[in-house]
Amino acid sequence: MPALILFLLLFVGAPLVELYLLIEVGTRIGALPTIALSIFTALLGGALVRWQGLSVLFRVREVAARDEVPAIEMLEGLVLFAAGALLLLPGLITDAVGFLLLVTPLRRALIVRWLQHRGVLRPGAGAPHAGAGPPGGYIEGEYRRDD
Repeated sequence: MPALILFLLLFVGAPLVELYLLIEVGTRIGALPTIALSIFTALLGGALVRWQGLSVLFRVREVAARDEVPAIEMLEGLVLFAAGALLLLPGLITDAVGFLLLVTPLRRALIVRWLQHRGVLRPGAGAPHAGAGPPGGYIEGEYRRDD
């Protein structure tokens, strides 16, 4: 039952709240300025997502060049994709959430919290650092081969 309630809130309630807010703003500033505001936020958001997406892409390439897994960067790209989708949807609340996801420290904190919730990171561990582990990337030890 909670999944049905979440579905109804997400796909029925959120658009109704967005529509109500757009109507309220439209009555205060007019229909054309409201439409212009919606188009402006979509264009500005698209440009910002593209700029930050390229930045994340360059970081992915840098991390991959160091033979490390760019996990955090890939998750950042996924969050940026969600931000872009929210910014393209007409509405003021989705635009606000989309612009909040474009704030890099907030986006990274959100990713770290999600990773902690999934059990990938220990609470208080923060984001995994590049180069974490033994110096040189080697673990010393002995082995023997059993054939």
